[in-house]
Amino acid sequence: MIALGSDHAGFPLKEVVRKYLEEQQIPFKDYGCFNTDSVDYPDQALKVAQAIVAGEADRGILICGTGIGISISANKVPGIRAALCGDVYSAKYTRLHNDANILAMGDRVLGEGLALEIVKTFLETEFEGGRHQRRVDKIAQIEKMYSK
Repeated sequence: MIALGSDHAGFPLKEVVRKYLEEQQIPFKDYGCFNTDSVDYPDQALKVAQAIVAGEADRGILICGTGIGISISANKVPGIRAALCGDVYSAKYTRLHNDANILAMGDRVLGEGLALEIVKTFLETEFEGGRHQRRVDKIAQIEKMYSK
């Protein structure tokens, strides 16, 4: 299950991604926003991040204007590893090596074709584990140090 979300700036690209997920018959839940009326990206990031940590979704896709604000916001939630990707290579290796569970993208900096290739790669690539698991575990240790 994929949790999908965006702010108003990311709404047009979110709709492209939503249609792709439907066409590929990939299960997803759309957490909004649902039009171009202004919303705050931290609110949208939180909805998707909470769905993942609650086990309601396996991975998420978040989109804002640049992808920066929404990824920063999602990464404040313990257990979330949101990666801002603007190329296919980064999408592949953030899954292989970092076990990223949220893909963040920027509507204003990516074309639709590239964005869909990034989504496809992110969703099809599995975590390698092995030596990379030790590093992901260290990320979790850092989170624990600063969690209340």
